[in-house]
Amino acid sequence: MENNSTGNESGFFKKNPVLKIKEFRSFLCIRFGLIFALNMQITIIFYWIYHLTSNKLALGGVGLSEVIPAITFSFFAGHFVDLNEKRKMVLLCISAYILLGLSLFMLTTPYALERLGIQYTLYSVYALVFCGGAIRSFMGPSVFSLFGLVVPRKNYANAISWSSMAWQTGSVLGPLAAGVLIAFNGITMGMGAVVFIELLLLIPMLSIGVKPILKKEREPILQSLTQGIRFVVKTPELLGAQLLDMFSVLFGGAVALLPVYQKEILMVDEVGYGILRAAPGIGALITLGILAFLPLRTNPGKKLFVAVGGFAISIIIFGISKNFYLSFFMLMFSGMFDAVSVVIRSTILQLVTPDHMRGRVASVNTMFVSSSNELGDFESGVMAHWLGTVRAVVVGGCLTLGVVAVTFFSAPQLRRFGFHEEEK
Repeated sequence: MENNSTGNESGFFKKNPVLKIKEFRSFLCIRFGLIFALNMQITIIFYWIYHLTSNKLALGGVGLSEVIPAITFSFFAGHFVDLNEKRKMVLLCISAYILLGLSLFMLTTPYALERLGIQYTLYSVYALVFCGGAIRSFMGPSVFSLFGLVVPRKNYANAISWSSMAWQTGSVLGPLAAGVLIAFNGITMGMGAVVFIELLLLIPMLSIGVKPILKKEREPILQSLTQGIRFVVKTPELLGAQLLDMFSVLFGGAVALLPVYQKEILMVDEVGYGILRAAPGIGALITLGILAFLPLRTNPGKKLFVAVGGFAISIIIFGISKNFYLSFFMLMFSGMFDAVSVVIRSTILQLVTPDHMRGRVASVNTMFVSSSNELGDFESGVMAHWLGTVRAVVVGGCLTLGVVAVTFFSAPQLRRFGFHEEEK
């Protein structure tokens, strides 16, 4: 039995060599823990804001509050990340998130609500979410750059599958944990748990060594900032993948409206809300588990278009559903399709980006991601206010299908993209 176990273990690590790297395992812990805590935090914030105000536009305000600093600071974040040691940058970002979590925890206490009232509490939440967007603009490029320094280039595709799996596991469990804590212990306890988890992230950071700074020259800051943008614009397969992702999530995102579906359409409790919030992550986790052992090797560009099209159809069906189980499975399928696109897009990004430009290119990626996610939340809130919740989600899904069709015919380099040619 022992020999068979050893053989299975060696076979497992042969297919997944990155898991032998101690620093990468610590990186996965940080990746999982951070997204777990931040998903808990944003799930609690959306629930908290809607139950304080019963206003759909107030939900859109959360996304707008985060996207403005995330995009604005991204212009500068990549430049500073490239010039500084990456482990230190990640550590500083985690420390800033801890301070942010403590502030939100204090704001959720009954004493704070009594002193500030609903209106000023809302403004305070927006201000703290704004700070979170600024931190995120530095965290994304820092984590992306650190990844490239702990993983050999030949193992990028395998490592991205595991990194994405850690991220999606946190995305699944974070909202579920938030829903349970809201139901049984209240919002304040949930925010306290977020701070505790973020403090634990300091432990795996200690096992990652100091990394070399690959960018030595200090050219004028404006010249440095524009290099990342020019690189993305001049790399057709990367630009096509980024634009496809940005517009599909911008129009097809429905997560911000889940409190409305929970309260007014599907009529479920707080735990049901947490389950719905976690459904896309559950689907993504299933897909990423499969991709870790059966990686995408052929025609990744074409598969990217199929995945985004499947995502759009899932969102349309979710929009018109009034059945909790159908809604759950459609959100789960949307996560499964989205996971495929994330792995393909992330692998393209890692493979085509030069080491000395990782921070700046990742900042441009952060701008695309922030534009799609947080602007998507804002767009969802505004569209729901104007058209109604169901129409807003269905129209968004149809617009996403249109984006897929336009990009398919206008980006031939992305259709023909293959991983193996870039790895050589």
